[in-house]
Amino acid sequence: MGILEFVLSNNEYLQDLITRSTYHSNAIEGSTLTYAETYAILYNDNSFKIEGKEPREIYEAINHKKALELVFKNLQNNEEFDERFIKKLNETINRDIKDTEGYRTVQVFIQGSEHIPPEPEKVPNLMMYYIYNYNHDEQDIFTKIAKYHIDFEKIHPFEDGNGRTGRLLINYELLKNDLTPVVIAKEDRVKYFEFLRNNDSNGLAEWLKELSTREEERMDKFGYKG
Repeated sequence: MGILEFVLSNNEYLQDLITRSTYHSNAIEGSTLTYAETYAILYNDNSFKIEGKEPREIYEAINHKKALELVFKNLQNNEEFDERFIKKLNETINRDIKDTEGYRTVQVFIQGSEHIPPEPEKVPNLMMYYIYNYNHDEQDIFTKIAKYHIDFEKIHPFEDGNGRTGRLLINYELLKNDLTPVVIAKEDRVKYFEFLRNNDSNGLAEWLKELSTREEERMDKFGYKG
């Protein structure tokens, strides 16, 4: 059984993966939702009362789940990795939060980073080359994922949701290659941002490989037989 097939057929693990991925990816970006609150929102657990949270954070959780499901659907249908897919992912991430459609038309800045993303008028061409190179790159898969994740975050093609979109693309490529997905924990936020800031694709590749191995061990507990 392939990894994507296992993920989608084992509902217990699927909920576990979606909840962890959503909780940590949003927490990295500053969400204050707890893990329990995230699960309650995603799976309509009415026994858990959520109070004092901004509507934005609730939408962020719902949207991330829908975006991850879009990744699964794209893979199941064997659809292309193209501009349409990337834009749809980001649009889903931002639904009911920020009315974004397509690439950004304004200059953006990355908080805490000295890197200044390219001017908005350069983004369409940069992304065209990004997608072409991505689809024709045949180097080691973890090296490829790390390199293109860093490149994506440097381009910062959207007005908002670039980090979440980029992390979803990591798991898209892993699952496409029948490799275990990864969850980058909020506790590893500083380490993760160091890789990005230093353009350390080799370090990021090795770390993602470790995270993937760790996730496979977790999958084993849910009955996965690799």
